[in-house]
Amino acid sequence: MRRDLKYFLFVLPSIIYVLAFAFYPSARAVYLSFENSRGQFTLANYKELFFFNIYGTIENTVIVTVGALLIQLGLALGISSILVREFRGKKLVSTISIIPMGVATVVAAITFSFIFQTSGGYANSFLHLFGLNGVNWYSTTLSSLFIVMIADSWKNTPIMTLILLAGMYSIPRDLYFAASLDGAGPLRRFIHVTLPNLKKFIAIALIIRGVSEFNIFALPLILIGYTPPLLTTLTYSLYSTTTKNLASAGAVLILALISVLIFLNIKLGGKR
Repeated sequence: MRRDLKYFLFVLPSIIYVLAFAFYPSARAVYLSFENSRGQFTLANYKELFFFNIYGTIENTVIVTVGALLIQLGLALGISSILVREFRGKKLVSTISIIPMGVATVVAAITFSFIFQTSGGYANSFLHLFGLNGVNWYSTTLSSLFIVMIADSWKNTPIMTLILLAGMYSIPRDLYFAASLDGAGPLRRFIHVTLPNLKKFIAIALIIRGVSEFNIFALPLILIGYTPPLLTTLTYSLYSTTTKNLASAGAVLILALISVLIFLNIKLGGKR
């Protein structure tokens, strides 16, 4: 009993921190979203969101989240598959692969804004080298969202890579030797040995990055501004220009989407 109490006291600061800075603000936002300026219960805040193209905003947010997660997962699987092997220059490649993680989000966003500038951007200058015409990278909603996905993937793929690399190191080498003896090539070993043993690590990486993707804010704000809107940029815009109750309704929608993502991931992943 005394030992349990000692352990409880060790985790008590963490519990207080989570309750004070995560649960209370979330509960407060939910409460405010159902309140009008006179302090009365109402659903008007959620109805009013429809005037701000909330369906299109949710669609944009889901596109960015799913697209960025797929890009990051593909890159992380490729990079970690290389880094799990022993080769000359491995330390240098490992260091280079995690550098983006240490770059501030604002710096990354400004850098990518230079790359994709319509006039004089590095991407268009590269196209000019091959005699191609420049591209207006912000001409459509999808192309604008794609730039956000690319910039976000460059910044955050190292996090997913580290998680998957840890998972690959935990796979017994004997499984690969046995598969090789049975005639399995690199692709079949990856599909039938690596991926099944990485399931729980992939799930953890998707949850961590998925939650962050729904909260992505500074990057799209600098790269594309408020148009096309994401839930975070729309909520900030509502907070700056309307009432805190309406902004809270937008924040609650973000919380709901994150909750759905976590539920689906746990449900589809089964017992772990």
